[in-house]
Amino acid sequence: MSDSPKSAMVLAAGLGKRLRPVTDRLPKPLVEIAGNTLLDHALDRLAMNGVERAVVNLHYKADMIADRLAGRDRPRIELSREETLLETGGGVRRALPLLDDSFFVVNGDILWLDGLVGALSRLARVFNAKKMDAVLLLQRTVSAIGYDGIGDYFLDSIGTPRRRREGEVAPYIFAGVQILHRRLFAGVDDTVFSLKRLYDRAEDAGRLGAIVHDGEWFHIGTPEGLDATRARVAELRNEH
Repeated sequence: MSDSPKSAMVLAAGLGKRLRPVTDRLPKPLVEIAGNTLLDHALDRLAMNGVERAVVNLHYKADMIADRLAGRDRPRIELSREETLLETGGGVRRALPLLDDSFFVVNGDILWLDGLVGALSRLARVFNAKKMDAVLLLQRTVSAIGYDGIGDYFLDSIGTPRRRREGEVAPYIFAGVQILHRRLFAGVDDTVFSLKRLYDRAEDAGRLGAIVHDGEWFHIGTPEGLDATRARVAELRNEH
């Protein structure tokens, strides 16, 4: 096991097209749930887990996100502006000089509620930098609020992940939270590419790990998903 990463990247450059018309006026990471933006929810979790420095990549309505982040001091924010979208892998690759050897990567447009032990802490506990290049947080598709897809991964009897193949329906979705090691990017010269390509590389090498989230997780890809998320979070707040 490794010490918990002190640096992180939050992916906040996407266009959020499926969430229109909400994203016509603001970027998806600035959508508010329970009085706080999705981006701030993610950064708050990182700060609570000891992350000292977070890189946030920007593209769509970048100035709105930059203005929102200007008031934060924990974690310390570094901005990575993308004139053209680099996708998830290209965005992280560009930010590598600002990140440590091992680092968290969190999608800036998701929301999760922790179980008894925080998801970031659980990831850090299982990540072994000698044996892994990546460890992913997975969510059961049947309990993902606002999600109606066919999943991303299977897990075998000892918890080793395998990506869904064409025509398969998988029981787990990648939850948009992970720890990566910079060696995963070695030899990659492309500037625009998806992190999925690197997960597959790690899987083929036997260096991809995964854990299943034990709290609630929300998919906010559409207006319907946003409504379902807000309704469920309000219900949970009323219960307490």
